[in-house]
Amino acid sequence: MDVIRHRTIDVNGLDMHVAEAGSGPLVVLLHGFPELWYSWRHQLRALAAAGYHAVAPDARGHGRTRARTEHPDYGMGAHVADTVGLLDALGASTAALVGHDWGANTLWAAAELHPDRFPALVALSVSRRPRTPRPPTEQLRAWSDGRFNWMLYFQEPGVADAALAADVDRSLRRILYGLSGDAGELGTHLVGGLPADADLLAEIPDPPRPLPWLSDADLAYYTAEYRRTGFTGGLERYRAADHDWFEHPTLGTRPLPQPTLFLGGELEPAVRFGNPAAMREQIPHLADPIVLPGCGHWVQQERPDEVNAALIEFLDAHGT
Repeated sequence: MDVIRHRTIDVNGLDMHVAEAGSGPLVVLLHGFPELWYSWRHQLRALAAAGYHAVAPDARGHGRTRARTEHPDYGMGAHVADTVGLLDALGASTAALVGHDWGANTLWAAAELHPDRFPALVALSVSRRPRTPRPPTEQLRAWSDGRFNWMLYFQEPGVADAALAADVDRSLRRILYGLSGDAGELGTHLVGGLPADADLLAEIPDPPRPLPWLSDADLAYYTAEYRRTGFTGGLERYRAADHDWFEHPTLGTRPLPQPTLFLGGELEPAVRFGNPAAMREQIPHLADPIVLPGCGHWVQQERPDEVNAALIEFLDAHGT
């Protein structure tokens, strides 16, 4: 981690922790759940070597980014404002934006609400979806047809928080393994094939350790941070989904003008249940989607060399 620097920045009432590397055009990297800036450890180095200033924040409620208010807002509007505020704090008018998982959802919203600030987009694992006709939890209840659903399970305050925090190391290693390419078809089964009363963590076996892409030291970093903070900050993003649907009625309804790249894993449930190429209807400058064989959800960690090469090639052509 010798080229990676750390600091805390005042962003919209947050003490935002960022990891950064390099100098040059700005690239902001947004992580998902249960992740941290650390999910971009491979990209920070590669982007710095390629002549970019790469910045990976801990999102609000995650890691070392803490809100100063007693009851922080975890809605999409707040996460988008944090992303724009980060650019302002860095003195940058624009940045290429890269997002994975919930970070990709933030990317799509930020690109639509502030297209002038984010002229190039790279989304990992989660494609842009049009606005649903009903609030997300209603839509998911109809889709799941009585089966277990992660977002619905995460809705009740305190329940998943306690289950995940009971043994943080076990929770993280099982979730990270269960949605990875190393687990094969298990990820698809976990997303759409469990009975309604399933115990999520019990459905995932312990992985062979260490995983090829996640060393014991990597897992220890995640575990130490989530043991300190708990999981509530990340889970609150799921609980804000219906609020976001009412609060931002235009999101998912307008074309995006930016050049955009999508990368996903062949075994990623969001890729298998969707069609990333269909995004071109609302993103006319979408590059041909890249789907990596045998890869799961954690694409930038599972396949860092391939992701870095595609990311740098795209940014060299379209970055700021």
